[in-house]
Parts: sequence; C-alpha cells; structure tokens
Amino acid sequence: MATPNSGLRSQQAEETRARILKAATKVFSQDGYSGGRIEKISRLAKSNDRMIYYYFKSKEQLFIRVLEGIYADFNEAESRQRFDLEQPIAAVQQLLGFVWDYYGRHPEFISILNSENLYKGKHSRKSPHLLVLSGAALNTLAPIIQAGQAKGVFRADVDVLHTYLLIASLCYFYNSNLHTLGAFLGVDLDSKSARDRWLDYARDQVLRGLAVG
Repeated sequence: MATPNSGLRSQQAEETRARILKAATKVFSQDGYSGGRIEKISRLAKSNDRMIYYYFKSKEQLFIRVLEGIYADFNEAESRQRFDLEQPIAAVQQLLGFVWDYYGRHPEFISILNSENLYKGKHSRKSPHLLVLSGAALNTLAPIIQAGQAKGVFRADVDVLHTYLLIASLCYFYNSNLHTLGAFLGVDLDSKSARDRWLDYARDQVLRGLAVG
C-alpha cells in the first residue's frame, strides 16, 4: 500500500533524475561524450556521483538517455505543429521551417549528435527507443507527401525517407558547420540575412525535388 512518504520519495527521485539529465545534456553538449565527466555532471545537478550511478548505472547509459531525451524533445515540439494537408506545399515549407528553427534554437541537439557521430552511432544503436522516435518523425512527413501526391503536386515516386534526409541534412549541415565554413569562406553565416537566405534556398530545393515534372 502506497504511503504519503513513498509518494514523496518517488517525486524526489524523479526530480533528481531530471536534474541529472538536464546537467548531463549541458555537459555532453559542451565537452562531448569523451570529455564529459561524471563529477562535473553531479556538481551541476547538485547531486553526487553515487546517485548518477544508482539511477543510470554507467556514463554510457547516461549518454544514451541524453540522446533519447534530445530526440524525444524534438518530437514533442514537432507534434505541436499543425499542418494543413489541404495545402501540402505550404505544409512542407512549414515543416522545414520548424526543423531549421529548432536546430538554431537548440545548439545542444547539434553538438551532442556531432559527438555521437564521432563514435559512428555506437551509443544510439544500444538504445531500445530511438527507432520508435525516428518512426514518429517519419510519420509526420509521410501524410504531407501523400497529400501532395493525391493532389498531383508531388511526384508519385517520392521516397519519404530520402525527403526526410534531405530536410535534415540541409538544416543540420549548415547549423553544425556555420562557424568553420564562415571562417573558411569569409562570410557571416550566422547573420539573420544569411540564415534567412539559406532557409529560402533549402525550401526551394526540397520542393523542386518533390514537384511533378
């Protein structure tokens, strides 16, 4: 039988886990997986190393939970979008704009994935949840593509996965490389005008790839 004390302990445990995950997300985004130190995470979370190992077992498992968390946050934000399937072209533009804005507002998403790519997705493949999360992302795009095909404005042979990869790459590459490419090219890729021009270009390229004829 549950008691008031057991309910309080459960709430405190969830709050501790949430603080640790928030701190771990910040540390891994700044220092990467290899540079992220458990003691730094515990200090930031106002916890201790023992509690991190109690809740997450290992640094690797904590990093996997962080990966799952950033994807889940992305999906949750995307799920709040409302797409008008009567206007599939506008819906694609809206979706691409959402992805672009999200990457720009959440640099931790970019930096943590950059770190994971150094490990060739080793930690991601150990997650039992990421395939479910990726399925949700594809399921957002698929009805938009199908609506455009039904209206005859998108090609019948459009591959949803390839379209998703195109949208993700156009948004991810720019945001993950804007500082180095900006220095190399001698342009301010982080200025509002540069970002707006790239978003317009990205939308145009995706719609060209979908268009009939």
